[in-house]
Amino acid sequence: MMELNILSHEPEILQYSSGLIQIKIPLDNPLRWVNSYVLQHGRELAVIDPGPRTARAEREWELVLQKLGMQVQEITSIVLTHHHPDHYGLAGFFQELSGAAVWMSERAHQEAKLMWGKHSSMSADLPAFFRIHGMPAAWLEQLPGHLDSFLPQVKPAPQARFLRDGDVVPLGGRLWQAVQTHGHAPGHLSFWHAESGDLICGDAVLPQISPNVSLLPGSDAQPLHSFLEGLRRLRELPVRTAYPGHRNPFTHYRERIDALLAHHEERLDTAADLLQTAGPQSAFEVCTALFGGRLGIHQMRFAMCEALAHLAELSRRSRAVPREHPDGWISFAVPE
Repeated sequence: MMELNILSHEPEILQYSSGLIQIKIPLDNPLRWVNSYVLQHGRELAVIDPGPRTARAEREWELVLQKLGMQVQEITSIVLTHHHPDHYGLAGFFQELSGAAVWMSERAHQEAKLMWGKHSSMSADLPAFFRIHGMPAAWLEQLPGHLDSFLPQVKPAPQARFLRDGDVVPLGGRLWQAVQTHGHAPGHLSFWHAESGDLICGDAVLPQISPNVSLLPGSDAQPLHSFLEGLRRLRELPVRTAYPGHRNPFTHYRERIDALLAHHEERLDTAADLLQTAGPQSAFEVCTALFGGRLGIHQMRFAMCEALAHLAELSRRSRAVPREHPDGWISFAVPE
């Protein structure tokens, strides 16, 4: 991988010898930015993961297109790795401006409707789910407003076309193979170019942080198992350079996957040891033991969902047993 030039500092645009252009779209959370990738073929632009619909992101894109000497109408394809607002959010807005086709997996589209669709009940379902798993009222009261705060970031919803695992996608004058995995987000798509060894991997593999793995009501009942299986599949690809959704492109691809696999095995062991030494625990008690309690609501939601994902995997491996109590709450214990 060779970086050709930094076209601008504000906005931050990096162009690589592979032809990919990395755009750092700012986020209002600790991740700081999400990577959008632009692939150009003549006067046609394909945009991967345009970012959330916020005033700051919209302004950033105005500056980006000015720097590239392009117009929004020249965007012909918008490709989404997954449905999370920081990746998916601007897709419908850009589609309205440009008429571009929006591509994603059908499962990711279902997840977008589950979370953000007009018939979504997640702002009620998630607090109810967390309540039976021991989350105190002080946290539960914050959840509906927190979830609803993302709705402006994903409007309007795009009219999507669907990609399947193994489909070949023309982007930037090259043919890329779609690779569908689950775990971090059901229906997550990565895009593999065999000749160069380039992989646009969204949040499936990140170079410095562990992708969040969340158990959510109505979604994948075994997200950590799905995530680990997806990592093992992705590990088989001979990747030269991985282009992730957060942080910067990296080349230590298989080593990073191995580290992520080991990280989750260690966390599973930690959770199992807690149940062994402390006795039956609610998911919230496991959550605060793993991640601490000094979190904002955004990080607490992720932490609680990830603790539940690990407890579901321990249960699948027969290393933990969920127990429903007479008043409706659930605890987890080691098998007798």
